[in-house]
Amino acid sequence: MNITIIGTAYPYRGGLAAYNERLAREFVAEGQNVTIVTFSIQYPSFLFPGKSQYLDGPPPEGLKIIRSVNSINPLNWIRTGLKIRKQSPDILIFKYWLPFMAPCFGTIARLVKGNGHTKVITIFDNVIPHEKRPGDRLLTKYYCRSVDGAIAMSASVLNDLQEFRSDIPVKLNPHPLFDNFGPLIDRDKAMGLLGLDPSFSYILFFGFIRKYKGLDLLLEAFARKELRERKIRLLIAGEFYEDDAPYRDLIDKLNLEKHLIFFDRFINDVEVAAFFSAADLIVQPYRNATQSGVTQIAYHFGKPMLVTDVGGLREIVPDRKCGYVVNPDPESIFEAVSDYYVNDRREEFMRNVLAERVKYSWSEMTSSVTEVYNKCRNHDNKK
Repeated sequence: MNITIIGTAYPYRGGLAAYNERLAREFVAEGQNVTIVTFSIQYPSFLFPGKSQYLDGPPPEGLKIIRSVNSINPLNWIRTGLKIRKQSPDILIFKYWLPFMAPCFGTIARLVKGNGHTKVITIFDNVIPHEKRPGDRLLTKYYCRSVDGAIAMSASVLNDLQEFRSDIPVKLNPHPLFDNFGPLIDRDKAMGLLGLDPSFSYILFFGFIRKYKGLDLLLEAFARKELRERKIRLLIAGEFYEDDAPYRDLIDKLNLEKHLIFFDRFINDVEVAAFFSAADLIVQPYRNATQSGVTQIAYHFGKPMLVTDVGGLREIVPDRKCGYVVNPDPESIFEAVSDYYVNDRREEFMRNVLAERVKYSWSEMTSSVTEVYNKCRNHDNKK
């Protein structure tokens, strides 16, 4: 088949780009012809919360990536839509995560599917965003009306989608493993790469920092005397996407400076293996979520996780088997971390993680896309 993926890819950085590129590689490995159409402008600079949208270094090998989509220029949407409409791919895939993209994506999708051949399939990270804004539902409704079929990556996303479309083929398929960061490396080597003291154990908070990620809850949990007296350090690796002052103030207030290590910047792909190889436990203390790519990086590296009982995280991390599912509050987080070390759960949980992760293959995701595509075609044939 001819497949076009519209969304974030090189030279843009982050989990969305990594996802789209990995999905494209899986389709290519299966013999499909794949083009990624990414942004010429993804966000205006004044709307982007981080330091840079872009990666350094060469483009990924073996992928066809075209920069042409301007997310804020309606004339560009029309030109892009008409061009892809003429190319007539069998499947047009969007990865939807933010209502800001709805006008752009929805307009392109409508124009392309006007050729009577292309089926528009969306992989939904979120239907309702983590941080809600006025107009979200109206924009999402506009986008959802352009879709022929969908993949929901968690049950909570599936439920949200039903509010907007209940008349299209939909498949639930969890986020696959993020296996594009290389293999697990020797712990001592990882410690050396990061400049860490190997006599300590490390808990990892990974990814960009925003209010809904709950880093403050983890800091408050980590301030407990029982943890601070152990040889444990909190490793925080990620860029602030909001003002860092409240976090710095909280660290000072809780006297945590000597108990944590900050890598407060974007973590490049080549560095990811070192952080996860150094860590004993990956903690996601989110206030709200749908699913998370961080859990799938942890699964790839065989690391136990602590997640909060929000969104679809419970679906991915079996409680007391691959880690912990706890309430999003400092006390619950502390109790789980304490249990992990006091009762030495590491080896048991790691065995379970290695067994559980076989569920999350990229071939399952491509099969789900193909299944939804075939249902879309069959639906049209019955009309």
